[in-house]
Amino acid sequence: MKIKLIFILSAIGVAGALLSAYIYSIPGHPQAPVFQPASNPFDKGIYANGIIESSQASGANMNIYPEVSGTVRQVLVHEGQEVAKGTTLFVIDNSLQNNNLMVARAQMTVADATLKTAQDEYEKQKAAYDMNHEYVSQDEIDNAHNAVLVAAANLELASRQYDMNQVLLGKYTVRAPSDGIVMAVNAGVGSYVSPQGVYDAYTGANDPAAVMSSPQRDMEVRVYVDEILVARMPPPDKLTAEMSVRGSDMKVPLEFVRMQPYVSPKIELSDAREERVDVRVLPLVFRFKATDKLSVYPGQLVDVYLKLQ
Repeated sequence: MKIKLIFILSAIGVAGALLSAYIYSIPGHPQAPVFQPASNPFDKGIYANGIIESSQASGANMNIYPEVSGTVRQVLVHEGQEVAKGTTLFVIDNSLQNNNLMVARAQMTVADATLKTAQDEYEKQKAAYDMNHEYVSQDEIDNAHNAVLVAAANLELASRQYDMNQVLLGKYTVRAPSDGIVMAVNAGVGSYVSPQGVYDAYTGANDPAAVMSSPQRDMEVRVYVDEILVARMPPPDKLTAEMSVRGSDMKVPLEFVRMQPYVSPKIELSDAREERVDVRVLPLVFRFKATDKLSVYPGQLVDVYLKLQ
């Protein structure tokens, strides 16, 4: 009886295995893509990665670092806000610098009073000497005159010190360097900032206190062409390119702006500035018009095709 049961169970196992093999051998139908992948719009074209940036005369976005260190007391802007040149972005605690300015003002007042006293003393000595040379000696006149010169120099030094402290006090208020849009504010109220930026506990790196872009009526895309494809690229004045926005079927024609004629290690695989691989690329910059129908933002990765001759 036990032997029959073993044979029955074995037969059931073999039948199950054969059925499973048949079911899993049936080819499945792949799901349709959510969007159409980037395709080459040209008869002959080369592919390149790109990253969207705000339009700048040179360089990329504006990374803003304070020139002094301290604790942030006020943040007066938010991400996405359009600001004019000179708009206050955030204010750093300036209580210590205010005290330094008060001390410098007091020193300047003392120096001014000392100069007036020295000038009065010199004028008295000079008047007495003019009346009668026997009342005051020439050495006393010279000493009084030298005292005026020293007091004047001390006043000049105190005035310069006061002006320097006043300029330094202004640096505790960080302002927008130009018209633009606030893209990121990494400094919150109570956080510590320095000329090295703001420490990010997640990445262990120092981020800029704020990031700004130019007004986003015009935007740019920085394209990285692999070095093995550079030789096939047409001259800059004949460059034609088209951008594909990932996650959509949007195709955007690009206008060539400039080339960064320096082949450097590729870093834009995941938009991580510290990421480097053993591939070198040639950066090209193209411009395109930002419209309401085109939902793209600085830092976004895109696909670009360049037309070959």
